[in-house]
Amino acid sequence: MVHWVSDSDGSDNFEWDSDGNGEQTVSFNAAGAGSSALAATNTDAPGPSTRVANGNGKAGRSASLVQKYVDMGFSEEIVLKAMKDNGDNGADSLVELLLTYQELGNDLKVDNDFASSCAPKTADDSDDDDTLEIWDDEDAGGRSTRVANSVDDSDDEDFLHEMSRKDEKVDSLVKMGFPEDEAALAITRCGPDASISVLVDSIYASQTAGDGYCGNLSDYEDNSYGGRSTGNKKKRKRYGGQAQGSRGPLDGSCDEPMPLPHPMVGFNLPDQWSRRVDRSLPAQAIGPPYFYYENVALAPKGVWTTISRFLYDIQPEFVDSKYFCAAARKRGYIHNLPLENRSPLLPIPPKTISEAFPRTKRWWPSWDPRRQFNCLQTCVSSAKLLERIRVALTNSSDPPPPRVQKYVLEECRKWNLAWVGLNKVAPLEPDEMEFLLGFPKDHTRGISRTERYRSLGNSFQVDTVAYHLSVLKDLFPQGMNVLSLFSGIGGAEVALHRLGIRMNTVISVEKSEVNRTILKSWWDQTQTGTLIEITDVQTLSSERIEAYIRRIGGFDLVIGGSPCNNLTGSNRHHRDGLEGEHSALFHHYFRILHAVKSIMERL
Repeated sequence: MVHWVSDSDGSDNFEWDSDGNGEQTVSFNAAGAGSSALAATNTDAPGPSTRVANGNGKAGRSASLVQKYVDMGFSEEIVLKAMKDNGDNGADSLVELLLTYQELGNDLKVDNDFASSCAPKTADDSDDDDTLEIWDDEDAGGRSTRVANSVDDSDDEDFLHEMSRKDEKVDSLVKMGFPEDEAALAITRCGPDASISVLVDSIYASQTAGDGYCGNLSDYEDNSYGGRSTGNKKKRKRYGGQAQGSRGPLDGSCDEPMPLPHPMVGFNLPDQWSRRVDRSLPAQAIGPPYFYYENVALAPKGVWTTISRFLYDIQPEFVDSKYFCAAARKRGYIHNLPLENRSPLLPIPPKTISEAFPRTKRWWPSWDPRRQFNCLQTCVSSAKLLERIRVALTNSSDPPPPRVQKYVLEECRKWNLAWVGLNKVAPLEPDEMEFLLGFPKDHTRGISRTERYRSLGNSFQVDTVAYHLSVLKDLFPQGMNVLSLFSGIGGAEVALHRLGIRMNTVISVEKSEVNRTILKSWWDQTQTGTLIEITDVQTLSSERIEAYIRRIGGFDLVIGGSPCNNLTGSNRHHRDGLEGEHSALFHHYFRILHAVKSIMERL
């Protein structure tokens, strides 16, 4: 959560929730980083972190984590089985196992061997060659992964108690400076009854051996589109073999992002020759319904591999919106939309600062080389910073000395400051951000200035998204039914409207009341279709989805971008990937999309 900086604040320090690309590029996730979020409980530890009630009677991780998956539509019995069988394989593996068990249904209680054969296999990453040892019937701790015929309450209590003891030791090791993943792996190797000293020795020994920590690192390799390499893959080590003093930060800041294409232009750009893209969709991914998923491009390494795996192994399309407007916004998109016959929104927006805001040219100094803004932020600089910059320039020669130039340029890039007078810089106004992001004027007007910055910083860049969605116009001349997840301030809806695509029915899921107010106000002024609003993505069950499908005849598009709070590069304290408290909501996008496709195929 950003600590907001106001003009009365004496400090310019806050905790970034941003893209963080090494250029002070700062923003939240488009279309809903402030959208639905889990309850304030840390469910980010690897594996089934399931703390039971503590001595003062307050609920810990156990109830909240089990309830989290129950809220996703799985039965409590299946959740407990899957958590036991999943061991320490992480949240992504757990979700896959839950989906597998749900598909098996009653067979879980009848055919143990069949259920076991369907469980995801665990690969030992300690080898240095390209072969993987597959553990079939037992996990790392020697526990059977076969599904029991039944689950009784005493077994569940023992399981939760065991996990509680494990979590206490994980906490102790984390406080000593070890990553949670390494701590969890050490407990898996040595057992939950091992002493702290034994666990510490195990971690050091595994580091020395070079097999201590592989985490969720991806074997994704870079190509011109950010696809998978088909060559031989050597498993990489994160900390293995390094001395304790040279291990680097333990807060997630050393996570590598997935290699991205350069330039980040996606599969093609408007008014440029279209290069051949070899993208074949699996049968189960072909629309309708079409789907479109967005998140920050510069996520921790392995995140986009995981997202792609859940979304039918479709290759991400990475695009920087600086090719569509005068501000950068590096995003990844996974979708099953056609790639041919795309068309941009008209009029084409300006792509430089001087074209977008010509009044700044008079005051723009020759030593400021910026031609575009960095990623638009959810907060702005303090008035005291602006005054310090003015004083520093006033007291300097013209041009100012290099040290002053460096200081001013760093702050201007960091805060997206524009020149509005002699030696005078200022942050972008909310209406200027609306213009850069492709929203109509006054789209967010009527709420507080702080909320306007927050909502805009979390939004889609409309021109970029509309370019991808433009292929739908000829496919749905009579209009579309849209399921909009993590809707934010309606970036997807505005893009479809500007493309001239009628929205017959939109079911919008958005947690923020402020964002819902903005979208509803715009809808009432511009649309004739039906808008149905839902406040929390976690409450959208399969039964509810089926009721909507029967009511409107199905969805033509499922679109949205789940929160990026645990993915963005400057989130140094809780950059926990898709297992993070907020970014784990991605699994609801996949769950809902899977339900929509399954129900529509059945009806």
